[in-house]
Amino acid sequence: MRAIQYKDDKVILADVPKPELKQSTDAIVKVTSAAICGSDLHMYENRTPMEDGKVMGHEIMGIIEEVGDGVKQLKVGDRMVLPFNIACGKCYNCLRGFSSACLFLNPEHAGAGFGYADQGPYDGGQAEYVRVPAADYLALKLPGEAFDEYEDDFLMLADIFPTAYHAATLAGVATGKSVVIIGAGPVGLLSVTCSKILGSNEIYIVDHVESRLEKARELGAIPVNMAEVDPVEQIKTMRKKNTLLAGALRPGEEKLLEGVDCGIDAVGYQSHSQDDMSQEDHMQSVKYLADLVLPTGHIGLIGVYLPQDPGETGDAAEGVYPYPIGKIWNKGITVGGSQCPVKMYDTDLRNLIIAGGANPGTIVTHHIAIDEAPDMYERFDKREAGIHKVVIQFK
Repeated sequence: MRAIQYKDDKVILADVPKPELKQSTDAIVKVTSAAICGSDLHMYENRTPMEDGKVMGHEIMGIIEEVGDGVKQLKVGDRMVLPFNIACGKCYNCLRGFSSACLFLNPEHAGAGFGYADQGPYDGGQAEYVRVPAADYLALKLPGEAFDEYEDDFLMLADIFPTAYHAATLAGVATGKSVVIIGAGPVGLLSVTCSKILGSNEIYIVDHVESRLEKARELGAIPVNMAEVDPVEQIKTMRKKNTLLAGALRPGEEKLLEGVDCGIDAVGYQSHSQDDMSQEDHMQSVKYLADLVLPTGHIGLIGVYLPQDPGETGDAAEGVYPYPIGKIWNKGITVGGSQCPVKMYDTDLRNLIIAGGANPGTIVTHHIAIDEAPDMYERFDKREAGIHKVVIQFK
């Protein structure tokens, strides 16, 4: 079968063996759509210890072609989307809802995933077929038919829609809360959507790519271009100009205009430096949030921070960064972060899509064939204007 493979430090189109059932609880899925994720670029840029020869891709949906004898709740022909976490559904962590930290399916440590560095021996789904372990637990059944009007919306359930919802939850977003999101990539954009779902109507978003900021504006956020202004000062200035809010505060409470209630880092360790946009500052997003989030507020770190970075030297190569803990501790800010446990959210978010309450597929800008994927990786990595979310379709 054709697949996108990580080979010799490159992402290539390759012919690889079609996967076969290995366990009675496995299923083989014929892929209809697979997205290219921003976190796939960490492997593309050789910033992770990626296994040579692995098939890429962790945002996958398709049709079941074959099931093992132990699969009892799914059948050939069922349409489903797969969470990027691979999990058993039975271990201590899975039973508590933390499918992102499954104890059984990765022999190295807690947590497994499709087609990703350090997430176990599992190929991804940027391919014509994929093997699905623990299929009864993992696969989320979908209505409709392949390539219908819900194809893009349902595909977002594999990762970035629940990931954005998880980010908003970690950040304590709720009715009436003000929010700042660092990064207007796919997760940042859907964090706008999820913040609105959870009740916020004051949402700022920071990025330097104008086309992404314009999309964020369409979704209901207030865009701030970090290449043009200091986003911390800009957001504080905008808050202070809110005369209605200022008029509702008692003497002393004007300090609440110095920032926002909730902060989301949707960039991670490859943040651009405010001082020099051509350089990385691994803690730039966190520094923004430490300055902007109000005392007793919440921060959700959903951008990727890896324990190893082959593209760095010194402490940064081991995922050790200078963290503004003094400011965060002094302000009493609660910080949470992790991979999203997709199974905690995917059923409810699927039903929200079905009910017409969300259409996360609106951020998809490009549909491509698999042979176009290596070139699209390069274009996406350059943050080419107008590329927000890319979907490989297997028609």
